[in-house]
Amino acid sequence: MRILYLITVAIILLLGCQSTDNRPLPFLGQVEVIDGDTLKHTIPHWTFLNQDSTKITNTDLANKIYISDFFFTSCPSICPKVMKQMLRLHEEFEDEEVIQFVSFTIDPKRDDVDKLSLYSKNLGVTSDTWHFLTGDQDSLLDLADEYFVVAYKDEDAPGGFDHSGKIILTDKSGHVRSFCEGTDPESIPQFIDDVNILIKEYEKTDNP
Repeated sequence: MRILYLITVAIILLLGCQSTDNRPLPFLGQVEVIDGDTLKHTIPHWTFLNQDSTKITNTDLANKIYISDFFFTSCPSICPKVMKQMLRLHEEFEDEEVIQFVSFTIDPKRDDVDKLSLYSKNLGVTSDTWHFLTGDQDSLLDLADEYFVVAYKDEDAPGGFDHSGKIILTDKSGHVRSFCEGTDPESIPQFIDDVNILIKEYEKTDNP
């Protein structure tokens, strides 16, 4: 099942990174048709605490485009590389009011609010634009699946977790629209293009 899941993620990633400026981004994930209605994959409701001990839900982001990742502060492997690219994206879009950033820890037992507060301060970012979220570990790991991110406990893996370094783009309706590989700096320019496409889509729906 894990191999099948990884193959599915790889296919979705390939589709998500083939966007161009003259076409809309795809809606990633399984599409269902129920009673004639087409239902796109939508991120389910979640509630966690950010680095300021403020409860944040995806409802709070309902009118925002957000860029997210799954990480943990003590990660000795890929997380610093991914966070470097998240910072690169944050710098690129920090003046876009419609854009938010969300980083979900997969190690909430060590990454409590105080730890995430110190971590975000060291990065030089604030909760006005970037939420570092902690909460129930099972809920966080289950949520990673919804974003098509591999994340699970593994005592043999560096830091105790096996996880991918995907950076995810989600639209204001909770649909996943694009991925990039956070460990690959060369994938970021295409992802930036995807974000700009989604910003234009947002502007069109708000100003038809």
